[in-house]
Amino acid sequence: NLGAASPVQLGVGGGGGGGGGFPGGPPGAPETASGASAPHADDNESTEARKVMHDSAAYIRGLAQLRGRNAAWGERAVREAVSLSDEEARDQHVIDLIALDAADLARQLDGRTVTTTAGTLRVATAHAPLEVVAPDWRNRFLSIVADPNVALILLTIGIYGLFFEFANPGFVLPGVAGATCLLVGLFAMQLLPVNYAGLGLVLLGLACLIAEAFLPTFGVLGFGGIVAFAIGALMLMDTGAPGYGIPIPLIAGLALGGAAFVATVSSVALRARRR
Repeated sequence: NLGAASPVQLGVGGGGGGGGGFPGGPPGAPETASGASAPHADDNESTEARKVMHDSAAYIRGLAQLRGRNAAWGERAVREAVSLSDEEARDQHVIDLIALDAADLARQLDGRTVTTTAGTLRVATAHAPLEVVAPDWRNRFLSIVADPNVALILLTIGIYGLFFEFANPGFVLPGVAGATCLLVGLFAMQLLPVNYAGLGLVLLGLACLIAEAFLPTFGVLGFGGIVAFAIGALMLMDTGAPGYGIPIPLIAGLALGGAAFVATVSSVALRARRR
């Protein structure tokens, strides 16, 4: 399914152009999986929104004309957010061909001529080898770290590790592990669409849980820390895109587990002082 290339607003106060599945959408345009999602238009539509709409329509129309495709439908994909199935797109000359996989694509492209800055060239891909470039260890590591759930867990472990080290100087390992987890977690956060108010509440909640171990507040700080942590974790990701939400069971587990950890460490430290 392709099309639905109308510009839409992404996030709070952020603008975005929708290239959709139409070949050659505006640079930086997010892809649309299926369906049409037209922007709301009323009498108070801003000049900026109209400029984005007209610019996107002109861009796709010009690109379609350059490649000999259906320019009228391309403009409709922007202005009316229309969509087409693959078969309909081929019939209306919006796309050139449909391929089942990379090998099928190579076979179908063989013998075609294309116009480039170097002139007209003939594509010869029938017997071209297909090379699969797998992500290296760094990208695999970053894909794991950049998971919102992993990032939140790393932040939590990092804070508690440093707390354990400060409460019991000399253990070294908790401090080193905590500092490492905290720095990796903060690095992951800058890769994600983070709501900084949510991040601040998460850190405030962890700080309150730790402060409960040192201040005689009779559980007030600890309870407030759990509430702040839970609210912050719920609003941590500044996007509604699938895959970025943090599950409520994980939030509850981290909050209650943190409270239990702080209570355990506090009781051990208290008994050690009494001895």
